[in-house]
Amino acid sequence: MSLAERTISPAGVLHQQRPTKIASGEAGSGGVAFERRIFRVEEIRVAVWLAAVTAIPAGLVAGLAMFPIRRHARRLGLLDRPGGHKSHVIPTPLGGGIGIWLGVVFTIALGTFSVWLCRDSAELRARLPALVAMNLDGVWSRAGEIWSILAGGTILVGLGLWDDRRGLPWPLRLGVQFLVAGVVVFGLGYGFTVFIPLPWLTQALSILWIVALINSFNMLDNMDGLSGGIAAICAGALAVVMFSTPGTAGQPQWFVAALLMVLFGALIGFLFHNWTPAKIFMGDGGSYLVGYLIAVATLIATYASYESGAPHAVFAPLCALAVPLYDLTTVLWIRIRAGHSPFRGDQRHFSHRLVALGLSRKQAVLTIYLVSITCGIAAILLTRVPIGSAALVLGIVGCMLLLIVILESTAWPKENG
Repeated sequence: MSLAERTISPAGVLHQQRPTKIASGEAGSGGVAFERRIFRVEEIRVAVWLAAVTAIPAGLVAGLAMFPIRRHARRLGLLDRPGGHKSHVIPTPLGGGIGIWLGVVFTIALGTFSVWLCRDSAELRARLPALVAMNLDGVWSRAGEIWSILAGGTILVGLGLWDDRRGLPWPLRLGVQFLVAGVVVFGLGYGFTVFIPLPWLTQALSILWIVALINSFNMLDNMDGLSGGIAAICAGALAVVMFSTPGTAGQPQWFVAALLMVLFGALIGFLFHNWTPAKIFMGDGGSYLVGYLIAVATLIATYASYESGAPHAVFAPLCALAVPLYDLTTVLWIRIRAGHSPFRGDQRHFSHRLVALGLSRKQAVLTIYLVSITCGIAAILLTRVPIGSAALVLGIVGCMLLLIVILESTAWPKENG
């Protein structure tokens, strides 16, 4: 069997072409299928290795960073006091977003340094999994991209922290969010294609997508463990999609998967402190960062191509993120229908409506977790099934959300009364 050739894709990621020649005595299809099975096993091993080296450091750093942040929150002016539409009854530290940011930045900095170190050392390369070693140059070529993404996230963390401390008018918050989203789309060139041959439309949709997810996770941050847990589920599900969906290089999308796993790990570290009874809240700084990173990751990713025969896979991020998008949409609709400002906080969120049905706060959060996990599984399946089965998957997600609407409607007379 001929040796596989190594080439560089247009995206700059080193990948391995499938062999085109079969040695005499081997059955052609059987030989290639056997090698593909071996290659697939190696991909699974690399996926597990990559998940561990990204999520574990991020989780440890974020979790440990929360202790000093909690201790000094009052001095930093990051304390959320009860009152108004807020449901907690004791002053609680904000600033969980600082810990999440530290977990993400530290892990990516460590990864960048490790790639730089291993590129010029044959000995260190030899210690890495083969698929990782062969992609080091491609990863290094995209280091500038990841730090540009983090620069945008850092701006949003700063915006959120300032809002947590002083309170900022919503036009200023939205303006900065649109500005950062515009830089990502026009400056870095990320955006949807979704088979629409109108660049101006896909660019506008991409900007709206980023801003919508930033605010959806911000709105979800209304009960202990809710926004962070849902974000972790979404990031984990999307990472599995990236591990199992080939990109332009013909390999799993390691770059996007690693970014999502770093965020997943940082969120798990945060949830250790945020689970009920919460000892620290994410705050606007954290929710802005989380929504932004997930949104950008979905824009970088490839879900389908004209040649793939699976155009329905482009709906995978919508399935994975169905819960935050559902909460955002229904809350805005309820507020506008009631004649209130869509930017005014209240207790009309998905979680609050479940509590109005008789669930405890913890039960409401766990119920939303279950819905989000179901949607995440649907997203994973959507990229792996033919179009007929995809219609069933999307139908299941739609029916589940419709069932939630029907159940919630039983509480509307009480709220309106």
